[in-house]
Formats: sequence, structure tokens, C-alpha cells
Amino acid sequence: MSIIRESVEVGSTTITIETGRIAKQANGSVLISAGESIVLVTACASADERPGIDFFPLSVDYVEKTFAAGRIPGGFFKREGRLRDEEILVSRLIDRPCRPLFPDGYRNDIQIIATVLSADKVHTTDVLALIGASTALHISDIPWAGPIAGVRVGRVDGKLVANPTFDEMAKSDLDMIVAGSRDAIVMVEGAADEFSEDELIEALMFAHRSMQGVIELQERIREAVGKPKRAFAGKRPTEDMFRRVREVVGAGLSDASRTRVKGERYGKFKALKTQMLEALKPEFPEKEGLLKEAFSEVQGNVMRTMIVDEMIRIDGRDSTTVRPIACEVGLLPRVHGSALFTRGETQGIVTSTLGTAQDEQKIDGLIGEKWKRFLLHYNFPPYSVGETKPMRGPGRREIGHGNLAERALARMIPPTEQFPYTIRIVSEITESNGSSSMATVCGGTLALMDAGVPIKAPVAGIAMGLIKEGDKIAILTDILGDEDHLGDMDFKVCGTAKGVTAIQMDIKIEGLSREILEKALKQARDARLHILGRMLATLPTHRTELSKYAPRITTLKVNPTRSASSSAPAARPSRASSTRPASPSTSRTTARSTSPAPTAWRCSAPSTSSAASPPRPRSAPSTRAPSSASSTSGPSSRSSPAPKASCT
Repeated sequence: MSIIRESVEVGSTTITIETGRIAKQANGSVLISAGESIVLVTACASADERPGIDFFPLSVDYVEKTFAAGRIPGGFFKREGRLRDEEILVSRLIDRPCRPLFPDGYRNDIQIIATVLSADKVHTTDVLALIGASTALHISDIPWAGPIAGVRVGRVDGKLVANPTFDEMAKSDLDMIVAGSRDAIVMVEGAADEFSEDELIEALMFAHRSMQGVIELQERIREAVGKPKRAFAGKRPTEDMFRRVREVVGAGLSDASRTRVKGERYGKFKALKTQMLEALKPEFPEKEGLLKEAFSEVQGNVMRTMIVDEMIRIDGRDSTTVRPIACEVGLLPRVHGSALFTRGETQGIVTSTLGTAQDEQKIDGLIGEKWKRFLLHYNFPPYSVGETKPMRGPGRREIGHGNLAERALARMIPPTEQFPYTIRIVSEITESNGSSSMATVCGGTLALMDAGVPIKAPVAGIAMGLIKEGDKIAILTDILGDEDHLGDMDFKVCGTAKGVTAIQMDIKIEGLSREILEKALKQARDARLHILGRMLATLPTHRTELSKYAPRITTLKVNPTRSASSSAPAARPSRASSTRPASPSTSRTTARSTSPAPTAWRCSAPSTSSAASPPRPRSAPSTRAPSSASSTSGPSSRSSPAPKASCT
């Protein structure tokens, strides 16, 4: 096989794709680079389909090798282990736009592996991995209806930038990854600093234009070295099967689709499927799997037709109505902040916990260590949908949903200088029937305000759907789980009253026009404002007092004419120096000499005992009292405040 190497300019970045030199035994493999960042992407398929399964067995793994950045893994085991959350999120970014382009009924195992081999700390590698996956599949013999391309969009000084560098992203108020084909956008994932809907549309259209050269590049490579695609006819139910299913249970499916309560509706569907199998298995022997497939397709067509023809949804709503909302705060007495958010049959208990700088998460990433002071964890226990399954830690879906909610809230968290706490939100989904991630955003806002966090603005989220049958289109607000599964679009929008802070979109059809996107975003804004109104009716603003169980952080501002060294204990180096954090048993002081009025913080654990003594400082402070010093403290407790650490 000859070596092919092609390049294309995207923004100010040159992307180069090479094939024919490395990993030649894979069905498709490419080496893709930008600057000195290089990713190897391979695609392999089993020769035969996996028997006895009714799902498509696709796995995608994005792996960052620390040697790529000239580093050795931290921790006790000096080799890469399970994928980190950041790697799982990129794996999902590759999976989501690629999966719908495989043929229906394909049951061969497919594995895509993207391995970062070199990272120059200038060019990001996640978009390279997405493009590489598309190219590897496109030039392989695996049946796939690509190609697609991906691009990251930022906005620096008011100007949209395609595939910005790390330095540019540090100054950007937009971070959005868009995947698309030649004709349409197929996936969006990103966050923004309260963008208007018009600004968001402009960024999406800019992304689609920017990726066209990458798609043309993939086509040129396939023409040069592409393998003939494997023949795949697929096993489909016959037209006779569809006709008989409609005759046996068609009327029952129409009635069941109008049952508003999820449990009752699912019970009727299950009974109708059993009835159909008992009636038709003798007529179609050894075709039970195809009969079930025909039943599911007929069921979906009944529900979709009801929505686009009658504009009546499964639970009786019209296309723009949000399900009933109930909000409660202060639900859990020993928790720093808590909320119960219920929207229809979706519900979550969301908590907010405040900690000190010692509670920040240290992340050992590819381009170095970093510290994270805002964390959001999303949990989806099986009882939330009435199921049983082993509890084995968060899956990829939970990590992805939590990341979306975290992105939505992160830009509204006050800076450390204003609120020097580490903040952790945990969302426990207790019921689910559509868009539990958006319930997490709403509940997270309420839990933060209940904890006394002075967020910049409250955030709400809404999930939009789309049903398209021919020329008939229905854009649905606040979709149910069935509407998500059977629909053509899952479009989640989070934001404040001012603008959008996070967006996630997966599209299953081609040709989604700008007009449809504009209408969906406007409809989402109306729903978001409605939800915000219900939330603020429960808790209009953040509490002015912290829970008595929260830790206390006391702030001392020193007269700038005095030497910081004479009025405060020795300062620990900043996070940027990657110094090991202080032991949990010691107090911690952080001094910032760059401030006009140097500030020293000291943290103490909460205590309800009047005899409790403040933590012992790491080194004895100077006995000289600073002149003209003013002492301020964090928000007071709601009742019986815990003893505060002394300030020096």
C-alpha cells in the first residue's frame, strides 16, 4: 500500500492526514496532525456479526499517552490505566456523530481507537481524533455513510476562530465543537458566555463552512487508497410482516400511545408485543427477532404520525408546553445546600457542598497538572427508571451528562477572590422520563443558591426535539424519553435570562436548515425563561448566610504599605507552581502579592463546640500587628455559626 499524505488549511491551522505507513493491518488507519500534535486513529471490524444480539456493538476509545507530552504518569502505578473523564468525553464526541451513519441492522463488532502520540501544547487533539475516525472509516471496507468532519469554534475579541490554539481558547468566550457532513450539522457540544441565539446560529454556520475543506480532503484520500465497501444487505422485516403487525395490534398501539403515565403506557406496549408474538409466531416461524423489530417500527410510526398530523404528544401536551414543575430547597438539613427539582416524571435531588482549597481536584492531564474548584457529579441509579442492574460506578452516559450540566453552570460560579470555596454539586436522579441532565442544571442552580453561593445569574436547561415526516415538521419542547428515542433531534440548551451557557445537539437526519435551528432556539429560550420564573419563585436569590455546617474562610486585607512577610505566615506557592497541597490536618494560608491589598485566607473546619480551638498554623506568625489592617470574613452562618479561625 502506497503512502498518501494530504493537507488542508482550517483557520490558521494546517491539518495533515497520512495513511499507508502505520497500523496497516487495521481495516482503516490514519495519522493525523496539526503542528506537532499527532493522533493515530484506527478502525477495525469483525469478519462476522455477533450472534444473538439486538444492538449495534460499536466501541470508541480516545487514549492520551503521557509520553506524548514528555511526561510520566503520576501516582503509584507508572502506566496509563482506565480512561480519565476527559478521555471518555472525547470518546463520546467521536461516537455520537459516527454511530448513526452505520447501516441499520449491522451487528459486526466495530472498534475505533484514537491514540495521542504527540502533543505540542498548542493544538488540541480531540478534533483531530474526530476527523481521524471519520477518515479511517471512510477509507476502510467497513459499511459507513460518511465522511464527516469536526471543528472547534472559539471567539476571541469578538471574532470567530476555527480550531483555536490553547492560548486563544484562554481568551475565548466560546468553546464549541461541531461535527457535520457536506450538507448538514450532525452534532454540537459546547459552552458559551451567555451567547444570544443569533450569536449561536452565526457560530454554527461558521463551523459548517470551516469544515468543508476537511471533507473534501477525506474524499481525495478515499479516491486514492479507499477499499471497496463490504456488501451488507441486512435482515429486515418483510412488508407482509409489517402489514400483519398493523392488523393485529395497530389499533391498540394508537390507544397506548395516548396513555399519559409512563408506567401505564409501557405496560400496554409490553402486553401488545406479547399479543403480537403469540398471534404471529406460528405464521412466521423462527422470525421472532424480525417480528419484534417490525413491532417497534410500527409503534414508532404510530407515535410520530400522531404528533405531526394531530399535534398531540404522548402525554397530551402541545408542542410548546413545558411539563408541570415543582421546586423545593433546603431539603436536607445537614447538607450545605440542597434542592428537589421535579419536571413531569423527571426528578432529581441535587446537593451543593462547600470546601476549602484543600478540596480542589488535582487533574493529571496530558499537558500538565491543573486544579479544579468546581465539580459536578451526576448519578443515574437504576431505580430512577424502575429497573435493576449492578451498581459499578458512573458509566460514559453519566459522565457525559454531568459534564454538560457542569459546563452550563461553570461560567456563573463566582471567582475565587469573591468566594474562596471549592464547590461540589451532586445530582441524584430519582425519576427519569426525559432530560434528567437539564433537571440537574435547574436543581444545581437552586442548590448553589441555597448554599449561599453568589452565582452571577441563575441557569436553567431545556431539551428540545424534532419530528420530521416529509414536509411536516414538529419542534417539541421538553421532550419525553420516547420522543427522544423516536425523534430526529435531541437538542439541549442551557442558559440564563441573558443568553446561552451550554449546548448539546445530536441530529439523526440530514438537511437541518438554519430556519429550523432558529425556531428551535427561540422555542428553547421561551421555555428556559418559563422554567427560570418557576425556580426564582421558590428562591429569588442566593442566601446571605451559609449553613452552620459549612467551613469558614476568614479574609484579612493587609495595608499595602506594610510588608506581607511581616504580617502573615509564610505563603504556600500558588497552584500554578504544582506544589503538593498542605496536609488536611493543617490550616492553610494563601497570600497573593500581586494584589494592591494583599489578602491572606485561613480555613477551619466547622464545629458546633464552643470549646473548639482554631487549627494550628503551619508556622508561627509574626507577633507584630499590622498597622491599618482591616479584617473581613465570609458570609455568616444561618444559626449558631461555627468558631472562626483567627486571622494573622
